[in-house]
Amino acid sequence: MTLLRITGLHASVAGKEILKGIDLEIQAGEIHAVMGPNGAGKSTLSAVLTGKQGYEVTAGSVEFMGKDLLAMKPEERAWAGIFLSFQYPIEIPGVTITNFMKTAINSKREAEGLEPIKGGEFLKLMKEKMALVKMNPEFAKREVNVGFSGGEKKRNEIFQMAMLDPVLAILDETDSGLDVDALKIVADGVNALHTPEKSAIVITHYQKLLEYVKPDFVHVLKEGRIVADGGRELIDKIEKDGFEGF
Repeated sequence: MTLLRITGLHASVAGKEILKGIDLEIQAGEIHAVMGPNGAGKSTLSAVLTGKQGYEVTAGSVEFMGKDLLAMKPEERAWAGIFLSFQYPIEIPGVTITNFMKTAINSKREAEGLEPIKGGEFLKLMKEKMALVKMNPEFAKREVNVGFSGGEKKRNEIFQMAMLDPVLAILDETDSGLDVDALKIVADGVNALHTPEKSAIVITHYQKLLEYVKPDFVHVLKEGRIVADGGRELIDKIEKDGFEGF
């Protein structure tokens, strides 16, 4: 099943064209890596897919599970099953992880016409998903990302992803500035949550993360266009020659 179909996508920020005709198709169960140098348009692509304000789509279309994604509000995209892992997760003082996740899940359930999750069911789900991503249960009482290390923030994001169970996870340079241990946290979580029905877009300009998360397809984004498509051989070429060869 085609999960995401991007056709001729052009997008601008503050009047400057960043994406200059993106074509990309993702089937259910596939992991796609989008690689490219700084300024190539990688983060703009994730912002457009998730509906971030300030980004103007000037041409093209995006279909998600057969629906017009660009016509949906950001929260509707999240309810439909799109999850974005941020490069720099923000702190939310005064809001515990437990309350944050319960609000997020009930918002999604309301959009699906379901009753709020029962307390016991929610606590059981939290315990299960925390164990899956090897997260200390004591973190449930802490404020979202407040005082967290880089690795703890990433583990918390993967926990959020596990709780919300998205159809399409977008990791936008989530490996930026992480050490090897934190990279493994991200990779182990993505691999543990991956199923034949779930897909992921891993956006990065590093090769290290892709040693742990094995993409089915690799795309090189440069100056707002996808200039190469392939498999592991593209990662090896980038590692050897950089992005100058594309």
